Amino acid sequence: MNLNPLDLNEILPFLIPLIAAQLVLLAVTLRHILTRSTYKRGSRALWLVVAIVGMNFIGPILYFLLGREDA
Repeated sequence: MNLNPLDLNEILPFLIPLIAAQLVLLAVTLRHILTRSTYKRGSRALWLVVAIVGMNFIGPILYFLLGREDA
């Protein structure tokens, strides 16, 4: 049985859009956190940590679902 690892050239077309979407989502989240002064739950420091540490889509999505104050 011969198991070949995935070739980077095969998965790169799928990774580039995901990485770009992740970076755009993180940038929008950080901008929103830094320009607002009130949040539904938590503080600015908490949401910055959640967004940065949970950078793989989860942190920014949690912020927009749980922390963003509706205008």
